[in-house]
Amino acid sequence: METKKSKKADLESKKALFFQAGLAAVLALLLIAFEWTTREVTTGSLGELADVVIEEEIIPVTRPEEIQPPPPPPPPPVPSEAFDIVEDDVDIDDELLIDDVEGRADTRIDFSNIIIQADEEEEDEDVFIIVEDMPDFRGGGQEAFRRWIMSNLKYPTIAAENGIQGTVTVRFIVNADGTVSDVTVMRGVDRSLDSEAVRVISSSPPWTPGRQRGKPVRVAFHFPVRFQLE
Repeated sequence: METKKSKKADLESKKALFFQAGLAAVLALLLIAFEWTTREVTTGSLGELADVVIEEEIIPVTRPEEIQPPPPPPPPPVPSEAFDIVEDDVDIDDELLIDDVEGRADTRIDFSNIIIQADEEEEDEDVFIIVEDMPDFRGGGQEAFRRWIMSNLKYPTIAAENGIQGTVTVRFIVNADGTVSDVTVMRGVDRSLDSEAVRVISSSPPWTPGRQRGKPVRVAFHFPVRFQLE
Protein backbone atom coordinates (compact mmCIF):
# COMPACT_ATOMS: atom_id res chain seq x y z
CA MET A 1 0.00 0.00 0.00
CA GLU A 2 1.40 3.39 -0.84
CA THR A 3 1.98 5.85 2.00
CA LYS A 4 0.13 9.12 1.58
CA LYS A 5 1.99 11.10 4.28
CA SER A 6 4.11 14.04 3.00
CA LYS A 7 7.75 14.32 3.86
CA LYS A 8 7.27 17.68 5.66
CA ALA A 9 4.92 16.19 8.15
CA ASP A 10 7.22 13.29 8.89
CA LEU A 11 8.93 13.89 12.24
CA GLU A 12 11.15 10.85 12.20
CA SER A 13 13.84 12.77 10.38
CA LYS A 14 13.91 15.43 13.13
CA LYS A 15 13.88 13.01 16.05
CA ALA A 16 17.63 13.23 16.62
CA LEU A 17 17.54 16.99 16.53
CA PHE A 18 14.83 17.19 19.20
CA PHE A 19 16.69 14.74 21.41
CA GLN A 20 19.88 16.77 21.30
CA ALA A 21 18.01 20.01 21.99
CA GLY A 22 16.28 18.49 25.05
CA LEU A 23 19.51 17.07 26.37
CA ALA A 24 21.20 20.43 25.99
CA ALA A 25 18.37 22.11 27.90
CA VAL A 26 18.58 19.64 30.76
CA LEU A 27 22.33 20.12 31.06
CA ALA A 28 21.89 23.86 31.07
CA LEU A 29 19.36 23.62 33.92
CA LEU A 30 21.74 21.40 35.89
CA LEU A 31 24.60 23.86 35.48
CA ILE A 32 22.39 26.73 36.56
CA ALA A 33 21.26 24.75 39.58
CA PHE A 34 24.86 23.94 40.71
CA GLU A 35 26.02 27.49 40.19
CA TRP A 36 23.10 29.04 42.05
CA THR A 37 24.33 30.76 45.19
CA THR A 38 22.17 31.62 48.25
CA ARG A 39 22.63 34.70 50.35
CA GLU A 40 22.41 34.60 54.13
CA VAL A 41 19.20 36.01 55.27
CA THR A 42 19.41 37.62 58.66
CA THR A 43 16.26 37.84 60.62
CA GLY A 44 15.47 41.09 62.18
CA SER A 45 15.90 41.41 65.92
CA LEU A 46 12.70 41.26 67.82
CA GLY A 47 14.22 43.48 70.43
CA GLU A 48 16.47 42.87 73.40
CA LEU A 49 15.11 42.10 76.75
CA ALA A 50 16.34 44.69 79.14
CA ASP A 51 16.82 43.87 82.77
CA VAL A 52 13.52 44.63 84.38
CA VAL A 53 13.53 45.15 88.12
CA ILE A 54 10.43 43.58 89.53
CA GLU A 55 9.53 45.06 92.85
CA GLU A 56 8.48 42.46 95.39
CA GLU A 57 5.20 43.15 96.99
CA ILE A 58 5.58 43.30 100.74
CA ILE A 59 2.64 41.64 102.42
CA PRO A 60 2.01 43.16 105.83
CA VAL A 61 1.91 40.70 108.72
CA THR A 62 -1.42 40.81 110.44
CA ARG A 63 -1.82 39.60 113.99
CA PRO A 64 -5.02 38.96 115.85
CA GLU A 65 -5.95 41.76 118.10
CA GLU A 66 -5.20 40.91 121.71
CA ILE A 67 -8.15 41.31 124.00
CA GLN A 68 -6.98 43.19 127.04
CA PRO A 69 -8.63 42.25 130.33
CA PRO A 70 -10.80 44.93 131.80
CA PRO A 71 -8.97 47.15 134.24
CA PRO A 72 -9.54 46.37 137.91
CA PRO A 73 -12.14 48.47 139.61
CA PRO A 74 -10.75 51.45 141.44
CA PRO A 75 -10.35 50.99 145.18
CA PRO A 76 -13.16 52.37 147.27
CA PRO A 77 -12.51 55.87 148.45
CA VAL A 78 -11.09 56.04 151.91
CA PRO A 79 -13.15 58.34 154.04
CA SER A 80 -11.04 61.22 155.06
CA GLU A 81 -10.96 61.97 158.72
CA ALA A 82 -11.59 65.44 159.87
CA PHE A 83 -8.50 67.05 161.23
CA ASP A 84 -8.44 70.26 163.11
CA ILE A 85 -5.71 72.45 161.79
CA VAL A 86 -4.15 74.44 164.57
CA GLU A 87 -2.11 77.49 163.93
CA ASP A 88 1.46 77.49 165.17
CA ASP A 89 0.87 80.42 167.48
CA VAL A 90 -2.10 78.81 169.28
CA ASP A 91 -1.42 77.55 172.78
CA ILE A 92 -2.52 73.96 173.47
CA ASP A 93 -4.10 73.44 176.85
CA ASP A 94 -3.89 69.65 176.80
CA GLU A 95 -0.72 68.57 178.52
CA LEU A 96 0.37 65.08 179.33
CA LEU A 97 0.91 64.73 183.05
CA ILE A 98 3.24 61.92 184.06
CA ASP A 99 3.10 60.83 187.66
CA ASP A 100 6.23 60.12 189.53
CA VAL A 101 6.57 56.33 189.34
CA GLU A 102 10.02 56.06 190.77
CA GLY A 103 10.02 53.64 193.66
CA ARG A 104 11.09 54.73 197.09
CA ALA A 105 11.75 52.85 200.31
CA ASP A 106 8.44 53.95 201.80
CA THR A 107 6.40 53.19 198.67
CA ARG A 108 3.47 50.86 199.29
CA ILE A 109 1.60 49.10 196.51
CA ASP A 110 -1.98 47.98 197.07
CA PHE A 111 -2.58 44.50 195.62
CA SER A 112 -6.00 44.10 197.14
CA ASN A 113 -7.81 44.83 193.87
CA ILE A 114 -5.83 42.30 191.86
CA ILE A 115 -7.78 39.10 191.24
CA ILE A 116 -5.87 35.98 190.24
CA GLN A 117 -8.06 33.49 188.38
CA ALA A 118 -7.22 29.88 189.02
CA ASP A 119 -7.13 27.49 186.12
CA GLU A 120 -10.39 25.58 186.22
CA GLU A 121 -9.01 22.71 184.16
CA GLU A 122 -7.10 20.35 186.34
CA GLU A 123 -4.21 18.60 184.76
CA ASP A 124 -4.63 14.90 184.22
CA GLU A 125 -2.62 12.63 186.40
CA ASP A 126 0.57 11.37 184.83
CA VAL A 127 0.34 8.04 183.04
CA PHE A 128 3.42 5.86 183.39
CA ILE A 129 4.65 2.99 181.27
CA ILE A 130 7.24 1.60 183.66
CA VAL A 131 7.07 2.10 187.40
CA GLU A 132 8.87 0.70 190.41
CA ASP A 133 6.02 -1.70 191.21
CA MET A 134 4.13 -2.71 188.06
CA PRO A 135 0.39 -3.49 188.28
CA ASP A 136 -0.41 -7.11 188.98
CA PHE A 137 -3.35 -9.25 187.88
CA ARG A 138 -4.38 -11.84 190.48
CA GLY A 139 -0.81 -12.49 191.46
CA GLY A 140 0.24 -13.74 188.02
CA GLY A 141 0.98 -10.52 186.14
CA GLN A 142 0.35 -10.22 182.42
CA GLU A 143 0.49 -13.97 181.85
CA ALA A 144 -2.43 -14.48 184.24
CA PHE A 145 -4.31 -11.73 182.43
CA ARG A 146 -3.63 -13.46 179.09
CA ARG A 147 -5.12 -16.72 180.39
CA TRP A 148 -8.15 -14.85 181.69
CA ILE A 149 -8.70 -13.24 178.28
CA MET A 150 -8.47 -16.59 176.46
CA SER A 151 -11.05 -18.11 178.80
CA ASN A 152 -13.48 -15.18 178.37
CA LEU A 153 -12.91 -14.40 174.68
CA LYS A 154 -15.81 -15.10 172.32
CA TYR A 155 -14.86 -15.57 168.70
CA PRO A 156 -17.25 -13.49 166.54
CA THR A 157 -19.45 -15.70 164.38
CA ILE A 158 -19.13 -13.53 161.27
CA ALA A 159 -15.34 -13.57 161.52
CA ALA A 160 -15.30 -17.35 162.00
CA GLU A 161 -17.57 -17.90 159.00
CA ASN A 162 -15.29 -15.78 156.80
CA GLY A 163 -12.08 -17.32 158.14
CA ILE A 164 -10.80 -14.01 159.61
CA GLN A 165 -8.10 -14.29 162.24
CA GLY A 166 -5.17 -12.25 163.52
CA THR A 167 -3.80 -10.28 166.46
CA VAL A 168 -5.44 -7.07 167.73
CA THR A 169 -3.16 -4.74 169.70
CA VAL A 170 -5.06 -2.90 172.44
CA ARG A 171 -3.94 -0.07 174.72
CA PHE A 172 -5.52 0.30 178.16
CA ILE A 173 -4.74 1.98 181.48
CA VAL A 174 -4.75 0.43 184.93
CA ASN A 175 -5.84 3.26 187.20
CA ALA A 176 -4.60 4.02 190.69
CA ASP A 177 -7.61 2.16 192.11
CA GLY A 178 -6.93 -0.95 189.97
CA THR A 179 -9.76 -0.47 187.46
CA VAL A 180 -9.20 -0.70 183.71
CA SER A 181 -10.11 2.26 181.47
CA ASP A 182 -9.30 4.04 178.18
CA VAL A 183 -9.37 0.82 176.14
CA THR A 184 -8.27 1.72 172.56
CA VAL A 185 -7.42 -0.39 169.51
CA MET A 186 -3.94 0.54 168.31
CA ARG A 187 -3.68 -2.02 165.49
CA GLY A 188 -6.83 -3.75 164.34
CA VAL A 189 -7.64 -6.72 162.10
CA ASP A 190 -11.39 -6.66 161.53
CA ARG A 191 -14.23 -4.66 163.03
CA SER A 192 -15.77 -7.69 164.70
CA LEU A 193 -12.43 -8.86 166.15
CA ASP A 194 -11.52 -5.33 167.28
CA SER A 195 -14.85 -4.90 169.08
CA GLU A 196 -14.51 -8.24 170.86
CA ALA A 197 -10.97 -7.39 172.04
CA VAL A 198 -12.17 -4.06 173.47
CA ARG A 199 -15.14 -5.77 175.16
CA VAL A 200 -13.17 -8.49 176.89
CA ILE A 201 -10.46 -6.13 178.21
CA SER A 202 -13.03 -3.55 179.37
CA SER A 203 -14.69 -6.30 181.45
CA SER A 204 -11.43 -7.10 183.25
CA PRO A 205 -11.57 -7.57 187.03
CA PRO A 206 -9.65 -5.03 189.14
CA TRP A 207 -5.87 -5.18 189.20
CA THR A 208 -3.42 -4.48 191.94
CA PRO A 209 -2.39 -0.91 190.99
CA GLY A 210 1.17 0.01 190.22
CA ARG A 211 3.18 2.20 192.57
CA GLN A 212 5.83 4.85 192.06
CA ARG A 213 7.68 5.93 195.20
CA GLY A 214 5.07 4.14 197.27
CA LYS A 215 2.15 6.03 195.70
CA PRO A 216 -0.47 4.35 193.46
CA VAL A 217 -0.22 5.68 189.89
CA ARG A 218 -1.80 5.08 186.50
CA VAL A 219 0.07 2.70 184.20
CA ALA A 220 -0.53 2.16 180.49
CA PHE A 221 -0.29 -1.25 178.79
CA HIS A 222 -0.11 -2.35 175.15
CA PHE A 223 -1.58 -5.85 175.08
CA PRO A 224 -1.99 -8.21 172.10
CA VAL A 225 -5.22 -10.18 171.81
CA ARG A 226 -4.81 -13.12 169.44
CA PHE A 227 -7.71 -14.60 167.47
CA GLN A 228 -6.92 -17.98 165.91
CA LEU A 229 -9.28 -20.49 164.32
CA GLU A 230 -8.81 -24.11 165.32
